[in-house]
Amino acid sequence: MRAELVRTFEFDAAHSLPAAPDGHKCRRMHGHSYQVDIHVAGEVDAEAGWVMDFDVIGSAVRPVIDALDHRCLNEVPDLPNSTAEMIARYIWERIADKLPELSAVVVWESDRSRCIYRGG
Repeated sequence: MRAELVRTFEFDAAHSLPAAPDGHKCRRMHGHSYQVDIHVAGEVDAEAGWVMDFDVIGSAVRPVIDALDHRCLNEVPDLPNSTAEMIARYIWERIADKLPELSAVVVWESDRSRCIYRGG
C-alpha cells in the first residue's frame, strides 16, 4: 500500500522581487503569511501502519521554517529573489536529504496563489 502524507507549516516574512519588471507592485517591499505543505510519499509499513511519523517531517522542516519566519527574505543567504518558486526550491534543498520520501513542497503566498515544486 502506498500513501502520501502532507504536513503544513506557516511563517510570516517580508520581501521584494528585484527581478520583477519596473513598476510591478512586487518590486516594492511587502509581506505574506506563507503556508508550506511538505509532501512525503511511500509504502506504508505493514507493522507500523504509516509511511512515517509526522514528527519526523516536523523535525526536518521546522529549523528551515524558523530561519525564514519574520525575516526579510531578500536578506536570507541563497534567496535574494524570493519568489514562491525559489522559496519552494530553497526549502526542498534543505530537507531532501533528511526526507528521502519527499515528493513535493508547496508554497502558498495567499489562499489563491501557490507553487508546487517536485525537485529537479
